[in-house]
Amino acid sequence: MTTLAAPNTAVQRTDTPAHIAGLSLVNLAARQRMLSQRMILQTVLAAQGDGVRLQAAQRSLQIFTESQRHLLDAGAHLEPASARQINDTYQGPRGVGPVVQDFMQLVRSALDQIGAANPRAGATTAELVGHTDRILEALNTATTAFDEVAKARSDAMMKELAGIVDDIQSVAKEAKVVSFNAQVIAARAGQHGREFAVVANVLSDITGEIDRLTRKAAVLAERSRSNG
Repeated sequence: MTTLAAPNTAVQRTDTPAHIAGLSLVNLAARQRMLSQRMILQTVLAAQGDGVRLQAAQRSLQIFTESQRHLLDAGAHLEPASARQINDTYQGPRGVGPVVQDFMQLVRSALDQIGAANPRAGATTAELVGHTDRILEALNTATTAFDEVAKARSDAMMKELAGIVDDIQSVAKEAKVVSFNAQVIAARAGQHGREFAVVANVLSDITGEIDRLTRKAAVLAERSRSNG
């Protein structure tokens, strides 16, 4: 089993197949469930002599295999805790990795036997159908793990964003004090403080805009946290 380093929540590699590019790992893991059921149905129909379904099942198996490999290899950008969670999901004492590998091998064997008109194809196909609940449970477990990792990353980002907003607001407050003091000094300086007053007013406008933007960012961060 390939060791997971740190799955990213978004897949953005130049060599990524078209059916994977743009999908988050959560969506990719969830799509594996749909593909598993599609392959089982296509294999059953292929075993009944449907050549078109045989080719379709072979394409589905290729997509499933590539997607699974991507899920296992896409971990280079997660923090260690999240990477360990995904590793445990696939390779822990009750890891789902062997179940997924066995399923792919069983599909491959069934399709090879069907294509070669092997008399054992029917029995292998029946065995594959018997794995339906087991593979669904395994893929549900994997999807849940990726979903939890994505949520943890989102929560961490929101917390960091909230900290940044607080820092900006502190700077803005200090700038307001500076602007106010500058306006007072300019007023006391009279005619000689006109240019200084212009600078103070510009600084006041800038701090007002910063304050507006930080309030907007704070609202968006809170909304994202609530929706999460």
